[in-house]
Amino acid sequence: MTRALPLAGYRILSAEQYGAGPYGTMFLAQLGAEVIKIEPPNGGDTARMVGPHFLRENESLYFQTFNLNKRSLTLDLQSADGQEIFRKLAMDAHAVANNLRGDLPERLGLTYDALKDVNPALVCAHLSAYGRDNERAKWPGYDYLMQAEAGFLSLTGEPDGPPVRFGLSMVDFMTGTMMAVGLLAALADAERSGMGRDIDVDLLSAAAHQMSYPGLWYMNENDVTPRAPNGAHPTATPSQMFRTADGWMFVMAQLPKFWTVLVEEIGRPELAEDARFRTPPDRRANRDALTGVLEAVFIERPTNHWVDLLKGKMPVAPVNSLEEAMDNPFLEETGMIDHVDHPDRTNIKVLTSPIKVDGERLPTSAGPLLGADSDDILADLGYDEAAIADLKQSGIV
Repeated sequence: MTRALPLAGYRILSAEQYGAGPYGTMFLAQLGAEVIKIEPPNGGDTARMVGPHFLRENESLYFQTFNLNKRSLTLDLQSADGQEIFRKLAMDAHAVANNLRGDLPERLGLTYDALKDVNPALVCAHLSAYGRDNERAKWPGYDYLMQAEAGFLSLTGEPDGPPVRFGLSMVDFMTGTMMAVGLLAALADAERSGMGRDIDVDLLSAAAHQMSYPGLWYMNENDVTPRAPNGAHPTATPSQMFRTADGWMFVMAQLPKFWTVLVEEIGRPELAEDARFRTPPDRRANRDALTGVLEAVFIERPTNHWVDLLKGKMPVAPVNSLEEAMDNPFLEETGMIDHVDHPDRTNIKVLTSPIKVDGERLPTSAGPLLGADSDDILADLGYDEAAIADLKQSGIV
């Protein structure tokens, strides 16, 4: 890239751990911001210890997932000396982020009220399980709990099966992204007004928001969206998984033009004139019958045959295994797979940012070792080698 990245020159301090907060701030780091992870000296971010794969003891491959392009400063925020260092850093920072339990930001001096005297333009972004301003502020909480309480599990899986969670921590990822959006919005306002503010997002609110149209259908029409077989769309059909001779694929003929393409390409044009399937309401009313007809066609050939026949003409995709998804050559072709060098392993494969700037993928570097940047950051604040050694000896850093 010939131009600087969009967030080059911005400094963001983040008291973050595990998944949701680090996922959000990683977007900012990859867009060019200097993101400094504030980590407890005794172990750091708990994600460093999540197995089963480690680069060295307590330096996990899991940690790399959420912490590319960042710096690490170990600092005891519960100590007076740690608070002094943090407030010095905040003087020249643009934002402070955290994803701590809802009652901790105020206690640890991470709020706008606590920091506005050292930097009136500072943005303070808070990501918690249930929010900071209600009876659940002290409750611990994780993604899976939010999927359960917000109704995700009731919408996922087969109609006659048990509730099923997402295979990934999607509430964490959505909430982290929302935090990053809120932080950037407040940062834009702070540059205009010279005044920072607090930004809050919580896992349960984010999960509830993602209930989207089924939520509104229920709240306004008392319409409860049921689960549909084969992961089918609640209203459009055929829009679901179908078994093939060697696996599964997802076919989405949600628009009339795609229905026409489908029946023509699979050699069953007469289905378009079948009274049961002529219009979208007809197809919806006769979903089971239509599924049976199409299943009998698709089971005759392997997935690749059907995907090759339909790709580019209508929405279709193979239902890949984890291995097939990550080995998909299209990810390499489009630059979604990148490689970073870590002190303990060269050429680690990572998933790079999905955001492009000026048509190019963003540069990527490995997540930092615990405290890797502590000495340099403290030196920039004016601490000499002896002072830094004393801070380490006392457990502040």
